[in-house]
Amino acid sequence: MNSGRPDVLRKVSFDSSSSAAADQVAQNSDHGNGALPHGRGSDPLPLTAVRPRSAVHLSLEGVHGTVEVPKAEAGFWRKWKAFVGPAILVSVGYMDPGNWATDLAGGAQFKYGLLWVVALASLMAIFMQVISARLGVVTGKDLAQCCRDWYPPWTRWPNWLFCEVAIGACDLAEVLGSAVALQLIFHIPLLWAVIITGFDVLLLLALQRFGMRTIEAIVFILVATIAVCYLIEIFVLPQTQPELGEMAHALTHPGLAQTGMLYVAVGMIGATVMPHNLYLHSALVQSRKLQRDEASIRSAIRFNVIDSTVALTIAFVVNAAILVLAAMVFYGRTSAHLPGGQIVTFSPNSDWIRIAYLTLAPLLGTAAASALFVIALLASGQSSTITGTLAGQVVMEGFMHWRLQPWLRRLITRALALVPAILIIGLRGDSSVNDLLTLSQVVLALQLPFAMFPLLHFTCSRKRMGNWKNGLFLIIAGWASALLITGMDLISLPESLKSAWTTIVGGN
Repeated sequence: MNSGRPDVLRKVSFDSSSSAAADQVAQNSDHGNGALPHGRGSDPLPLTAVRPRSAVHLSLEGVHGTVEVPKAEAGFWRKWKAFVGPAILVSVGYMDPGNWATDLAGGAQFKYGLLWVVALASLMAIFMQVISARLGVVTGKDLAQCCRDWYPPWTRWPNWLFCEVAIGACDLAEVLGSAVALQLIFHIPLLWAVIITGFDVLLLLALQRFGMRTIEAIVFILVATIAVCYLIEIFVLPQTQPELGEMAHALTHPGLAQTGMLYVAVGMIGATVMPHNLYLHSALVQSRKLQRDEASIRSAIRFNVIDSTVALTIAFVVNAAILVLAAMVFYGRTSAHLPGGQIVTFSPNSDWIRIAYLTLAPLLGTAAASALFVIALLASGQSSTITGTLAGQVVMEGFMHWRLQPWLRRLITRALALVPAILIIGLRGDSSVNDLLTLSQVVLALQLPFAMFPLLHFTCSRKRMGNWKNGLFLIIAGWASALLITGMDLISLPESLKSAWTTIVGGN
């Protein structure tokens, strides 16, 4: 498939006019041959039928259309088996180390009081990912390609650069999560642990050789590892007994009455939707070899909705479990005694990830608690690493039509995360981990509107989506989610910018 292109970099000349021409070729070639009917008005329904290779730029070309999909009349379970997977890759962005920090802080400070925020954040994430998958299925393009083809040419460079910085920021959180896990397991300096994470490029390169289904299976195992670790900690260890009635009351009686609740809630919601996930999901759904008749499109949309709902419900369960564990173990305490006699004090600004590892074992009376926690943390960092690299490939190819060899693409993504982490940790030591996580969330918050609003703009347009444009429910749910998430980000931005500046220049 890739024969005849340079080993490292290929730039394809392709602009909006050629995209439009390709669409017209597809429509003409499919007319009277099973093509979808036109939408209302003068604009035809976008099609993604087979087009001349010279006129199309495929998203994630190496895995594009590699997973066979049964016809629309096939049984439910056969179709479910074919479509399940893309949302699992996306879901890891909702249980990365950045989410862990806010969930642990929320449970430790307010017990179950912010559980409803975790549920609301997860619900909004489902809406946005369902819409992203819909865009990919109907248009045959990922979000980056749509922005390139349907927005003015001058927007390509800034949009791509913003995306790259956001992906680097997200990868920074994964670097820190994996590095902290390695440090806690092997008792090595954090700086060396950060450097070691640079070599996980070998993991993705090994997986990509076996195709998309293998990548999906590995990520599923990592996600399942996280979920099982928390289920054991909450329901199996005898020292933890969740108060199900109180949890149900917290879910159904939202409130922000306690001092400090709003700030933590803003952090939870503001860190909900990862901008790179919106680009990635619209590309991953195209790994399925979709038929272009109306029944098949409807079936693909339906099963991607199911896939997104199930995967992100699992992410909700994991995030809720993190909060519940923190509520059971830390709420009402101001400190904990370690076996060596040291005292660890708790405060709103604590490094909760490190504190959780150090104190779970003595507080629960079993070494298994801390071991399970750190295994889940390492699985979280590694699974997110895989999807971050794929997202970087999507935005580079989508906006700029540049293709890099996987190892080089991975090195660029990881370098964007490693350089600031090494510099700041080298200068300020292990205490800068929380500040670095804050810095990553600031960058993600600034990029988020540039992903959410174009996504909603395209999918609410009959010109772009034909009869498959968002219905009234998705329009209301999507825009409400985007505006609420953006508003929360803006509310928290001044304090986050202050913390980020402190992280960069040092000081208090």
